[in-house]
Amino acid sequence: MSVERVKEYLKQFGREKDVIEFDVSSATVELAAQALHTLPERIAKTISLKSPEGCILIVAAGDGKIDNAKFKAEFGMKAKMLSPEEVEPLTGYAIGGVCPFGNPEAAKVYLDISLQRFQTVFPAGGSGNSAIELTCDELFTLSRAEKWVDVCKGWKEE
Repeated sequence: MSVERVKEYLKQFGREKDVIEFDVSSATVELAAQALHTLPERIAKTISLKSPEGCILIVAAGDGKIDNAKFKAEFGMKAKMLSPEEVEPLTGYAIGGVCPFGNPEAAKVYLDISLQRFQTVFPAGGSGNSAIELTCDELFTLSRAEKWVDVCKGWKEE
């Protein structure tokens, strides 16, 4: 059902046929990387965090983790994950299929710079067994992201 909503949303960009659906789960970074035969880092995971207005969706590389200090500096509050009960009402998608497309108005999308090291990345397509391959510029446009942010750690080579 949610994949259909993503496809409907992507129609306005002529990209509805680009959503890939799998016979296996792609609900985690590792499973998505296996299904796509790619590096886990290229999976554009969507991290759902609380905000006073609803939620903040940070789309980050598969190897990125929220850096609390960077997040607080950017957003002026502590990073707090949505509870499992809040995920679907606030993001529009069930856990494992949360993506940055066609979200409710109170869900603001931000892209982490950890994605910019790749030619293309793979965000979810609205379900636990779907994805779409996009360039970072396409992801920014199609997700209607607010802006690029630097709020993750663990992905840079030391």
